[in-house]
Amino acid sequence: MKKIDSLRRFIAQHRRYEVIALLFLMMIINQGDRATLSVAGASVSGELGLSHGEMGWLFSAFAWAYMLMQLPGGLAIDRFGSIKVLGLAIIGWSLFTAAIGSVALMPVSVAFVAVFALRFLVGVAEAPCFPANSKIVSLWFPTAERGTATSIFNASQYFAAVVFTPLLAWISTRWGWPWIFYVMGVAGVLMGLVFIWRIKAPADHGALSREELDVIRRGGAGLQEQPAAASKQPWRETWASAKALLGQRMFLGIYLAQFCISTLTFFFLTWFPVYLVQQRGLSILNAGLLAAIPAIFGFIGGISGGLVSDWMLRKGLSLTLARKLPIFTGMALSMSMILCNYVQTDLLVVVCMALAFFGKGMGALGWAIIADVSPKRSAGMNGAIFNTFGSVAGIVTPVVIGYMVQSMGSFNGALVYVALNAAGAFVSYLFVVGPLQRPNDVHPSPDATLQPAVSR
Repeated sequence: MKKIDSLRRFIAQHRRYEVIALLFLMMIINQGDRATLSVAGASVSGELGLSHGEMGWLFSAFAWAYMLMQLPGGLAIDRFGSIKVLGLAIIGWSLFTAAIGSVALMPVSVAFVAVFALRFLVGVAEAPCFPANSKIVSLWFPTAERGTATSIFNASQYFAAVVFTPLLAWISTRWGWPWIFYVMGVAGVLMGLVFIWRIKAPADHGALSREELDVIRRGGAGLQEQPAAASKQPWRETWASAKALLGQRMFLGIYLAQFCISTLTFFFLTWFPVYLVQQRGLSILNAGLLAAIPAIFGFIGGISGGLVSDWMLRKGLSLTLARKLPIFTGMALSMSMILCNYVQTDLLVVVCMALAFFGKGMGALGWAIIADVSPKRSAGMNGAIFNTFGSVAGIVTPVVIGYMVQSMGSFNGALVYVALNAAGAFVSYLFVVGPLQRPNDVHPSPDATLQPAVSR
């Protein structure tokens, strides 16, 4: 009984752990939805008679919408609140994902357009996801815990690959590829309902203890959303904030690095299973099982990067060093994927990709940095711009790789392209970003500028 009572007291004083757990579970489903087409890709391309180039365009459909809707999504978050917007978005993207399965019932002549359109709508609904996550973390978590919290929801992409890549491959083998989309759609709708029921801002959470409220307040958490609509901030002033953000060298360097890091992400989410099937000669089921191994290392790397970064902060290192060192280490490790062009056995390919996945996970601290340095009045907008650069990589990466494979007849050049982007992220954080610091909050006007606050 004492242990149970102690556990209850611990939970009562750490409601923020429930928040990050639900964000993690939601993001597992989110990333699983993104991976559905890559798992079904070989079957879909064979059934519809699509070339590598055409499959590249299908893979990019999600990212086109994701990019175009980032700024509107950021505006919606700042005006209506991240929790409300994200809850509705979860249900929306899940319904569109389920609808993709119905394409199997359509004539082949319209199937390509239907898949592209539905994947586009999934991207529309998912656009506010990462900016909303970042804002929710900034509401609930002190600065010294934010790197770990962010790395947890960011590492969901690897955990999703561990769980869903083999599971979806088995579902495709057992019942056919449309069931991949049906299963993920139903899971997402259920998750959306739980999210809407359980997630609230700290100041609105009736079960939050006074002790925990004091901890997160003293640690620099936001506690309560301040939608721009409540302050009657005109739309032109909100757009002026975006212009001011883009005009700062620090933010521009962070955005460029996110493009490069997202290139690695979208390679793993789109072409990696196809690479295992078509270049390495694995079955869909075996490719799903082997793809889970590097994903496990990516998950470990993602959690490790956040833990190490927060540990360095607690030891007194500057925010700049604590966030950048894991990124430098991770991007250097990610370049090891080039070695896959020089090894013959599937085991060595998995080892090289596991090392690359681990490095990519360790270096994926961009959302923690955005939470650390965003002006509070335009946090949603800053997250949206940051994610826009990432989603541009989601458009470019599958299309470029598709045509590279089609013209070269192999994935060798594609792996070099992805590794060079890891090097680009390294260079951007080293030479462009400079010290990490939060600019002073301003009331933006058409000619507003963001002045840096004192560096932490």
